[in-house]
Amino acid sequence: MRRAVSVLVTACLLGLTATACSDSTAGAGADAAPQGPVDPTANLKGVKLTMWTAQNSVSQPKQAIEAFEKATGAQITTEVIPDPYESNVPTKLASGVKPDLMFWQPTGSTLPFVQPQQNLLQLDKEDWVSKLGKTEQSLGQVDGHRYAAIVTSPAVLGVYYNKDVFKKAGVTAMPKSYDDMLAIAAQIKAKTGVAPFFEVGGDKWPLQWQVQAQLTDLPQSFWDDLNKNKESWTNKVVVDAITKYKTKILDGGLAQKNYRTATFVDQGKAIMDGSAAMALNVTSLQSEIQAASSTAEMDAKLGWFPIANSAANAEYSPDQTNGVVAFRTGDTKRQNAARQFLSFWLGQDYPDYIKTGKLVSVQPAVPNPAGLPQTAIAQAEALSTATGVFQVKALTAPDMHLALADMIYGKKTPQQVAQAAQDQFEQVLKARGVSGF
Repeated sequence: MRRAVSVLVTACLLGLTATACSDSTAGAGADAAPQGPVDPTANLKGVKLTMWTAQNSVSQPKQAIEAFEKATGAQITTEVIPDPYESNVPTKLASGVKPDLMFWQPTGSTLPFVQPQQNLLQLDKEDWVSKLGKTEQSLGQVDGHRYAAIVTSPAVLGVYYNKDVFKKAGVTAMPKSYDDMLAIAAQIKAKTGVAPFFEVGGDKWPLQWQVQAQLTDLPQSFWDDLNKNKESWTNKVVVDAITKYKTKILDGGLAQKNYRTATFVDQGKAIMDGSAAMALNVTSLQSEIQAASSTAEMDAKLGWFPIANSAANAEYSPDQTNGVVAFRTGDTKRQNAARQFLSFWLGQDYPDYIKTGKLVSVQPAVPNPAGLPQTAIAQAEALSTATGVFQVKALTAPDMHLALADMIYGKKTPQQVAQAAQDQFEQVLKARGVSGF
């Protein structure tokens, strides 16, 4: 996931239709949930479907689409929605245009932005649902109904580290808590002079992860109360996490000197060449490195470990490449064809799909393909005990990374970062008409 998503604010400010800023379920009739068995390879000659993708996911469904077209005679055309995808999709939907299928982040904080009760097919009883892993089954739902198929494993948040730097610093055991990790960072700086962390102020979105890892001890009751407007992002735990990131890592000299302007691409290069020891980021960093490095090179240079505030556990962070939704277009033939495509994709085609894409499997019964880097395998193993990031737990996810970017330039204090998150959280949920806001 490259950004926290709170596009409903954008949609409302653009002056879109009232339903774009409402949680109304009006119009969710029987055709919202076509049911019954699906024959994945039934003849669909002459049926044409459209699938919306982001620029970075346009090639992801290629194998599944080509195999489905060959097996059924259907035609699926992909249409790239320009970045920022999460803002432009609601805008286009509000104009009355709908695809048949679309990549979309399958979280309770983001699915509501496309009004699933009105716009999407319910997928509660599809044949692939029971095949998903435990974490994947928890995604893709709103108000007890499934609206998204989970086609790839959610991104996992953890720490990539350079093995040689750790060895030179004498690090022999991975940290068991966030504070342990900071102690190791200080050890690395003292013994090697290498920047312990590589932070990405230039692209902004990765700034949130150091804070996110510290929020993992917050109980579910906090998130339940937050979603009822009985708690706040200005809670002391949140403010303290932001403050620790600023004082211990940024001001404390545990990040590289150019942390304000460094980019995501720079981060991958630095971890691989050893000019930085660690990078706390999600799976997209692995994908970035993998695009320029072989599995053998990655295995030789990189390690990965999970981290939470008081445990060696990871966090999972779904993005738009993980979920696929099917739209209520009013054309029953196309709606059923979309369901058939999802059944094919997550059924007989799934082993070939993940092998072609070198992806971690979302189905326990389907093994991971050979040739994955060890970092990917470690992340897959950590997923079963991972906790969701705040994009999973909160009703909507504030753009904390933008406020943190202001903080690194001295424009906001940690308290003001937390207040900005609270203000945006309230604004979005009030616009959606959520009770209590």
